[in-house]
Amino acid sequence: MSELVEKQREFFFSERTFDYRFRIDQLRLLRNMLEKYEKKIYQALKQDLNKSTFDSFTTELGFLYNEIKHTEKHLKEWMQDDLVDAPITHKGTKNYIRKEPYGVTLVISPWNYPLQLALAPAIGAIAAGNTVVIKPSEYSPSTSSLLAKMIGETFDSNFITVVQGSKEVSEALLNQRFDYIFFTGSTAVGKIIMRKASEHLTPVTLELGGKSPAIINKDANLSITAKRIIWGKYTNAGQTCVAPDYLYVHHKIKDKLLKEMKKQIKSIFSTNALDNEDFVRIINENHFNRLVAYLSNGTVAYGGKVDRNQLKIEPTLLDDVSWEEPVMQDEIFGPILPILTFEHLEEVISDLKPREKPLALYYFGEKEKDQEKVMNSLSFGGGCINDTLYHLANPNLPFGGVGSSGMGSYHGKHSFDTFSHHKSILQQTTKFDLPFRYPGGKLTLSLIKRLMK
Repeated sequence: MSELVEKQREFFFSERTFDYRFRIDQLRLLRNMLEKYEKKIYQALKQDLNKSTFDSFTTELGFLYNEIKHTEKHLKEWMQDDLVDAPITHKGTKNYIRKEPYGVTLVISPWNYPLQLALAPAIGAIAAGNTVVIKPSEYSPSTSSLLAKMIGETFDSNFITVVQGSKEVSEALLNQRFDYIFFTGSTAVGKIIMRKASEHLTPVTLELGGKSPAIINKDANLSITAKRIIWGKYTNAGQTCVAPDYLYVHHKIKDKLLKEMKKQIKSIFSTNALDNEDFVRIINENHFNRLVAYLSNGTVAYGGKVDRNQLKIEPTLLDDVSWEEPVMQDEIFGPILPILTFEHLEEVISDLKPREKPLALYYFGEKEKDQEKVMNSLSFGGGCINDTLYHLANPNLPFGGVGSSGMGSYHGKHSFDTFSHHKSILQQTTKFDLPFRYPGGKLTLSLIKRLMK
């Protein structure tokens, strides 16, 4: 591990990654690599999670293609110095911010979107001029192995490499001195990452999770609301960090919304999702068992069937749930959707304010006043009004958490900024030298006060 990191550091010190042309060439190599291996990527994602070609492209490959294209288009502009103004006391100076790469970066990625969440941060790291070590999840072995093969055949390992292995490998990597660490995963592991990074004062971005609510008010368009909730919740069988974790539904529309959601589940995933060849499975038996235990936490209003051989759980709507149930204690990360009700919007806001800040929040309702009330009163990483998940597909919006759902953000320019140190520089003139900055008696002090107060 130490040799790997030191070789990358030597490569970084050569300053090859500082050049715009080099960065663009590496991004194009990455895009060409994805195109070359596209069919094998589909196969690997099918083996790990039973993802369909449609799901694999829209949630993994397509996202990466778009991110690369966006970065290529804007990289020259992002790399330019940002000129800033100066006060009158700084007359004769030029002031600017230069973006410099951190150095050797570590990207630790999860299993739920094993390709996208490994390479999306790497795109930002490459664009900013860093070298990259990627540690993919051992829970998605087919995709992780393919990722190592693709990267190994395409890039100099001193620039980008993939290190596979279990928890012990991650621990060994975290004992090394990296210049930046980017982690996507659980809040519990995020705390471990932060503790390890503190030993070297290494800056981190933590993309974590939490219980992301969807609030459905009585003036919501129920048919569209139901469709967008069902799509957002059950994409990837709910194994999405920004999936709606539970619903807060106005009591007057609950029955109508339930009816619409049942209709949409059948429409999108068929009347028997367990027989749907493309419905995503749960990643492993431990996660499957944890989710199955939640099915008894309330009344199953729809779904609830499981197939242990396939590790599949039907899209499930769970009614009569309280905050005391185990299903409401931790992030679900599966195809189970608990439903709570409310009478007044203020109740929901008062209930959610003291809880841990979620990665996402979704509000459904037509009144702009209520929309603004929710957006202004509650803290969350990011979210949507009258939609779910869609905010993360816009490269111009930063994606990240707050509080226990994470720190830092990325996507588009925000990825470039995350992997860049913004260095402040003042260039002073030698054509003249303003005397008031030097000690010079009462007159000098009087002049300084007039200039600075």
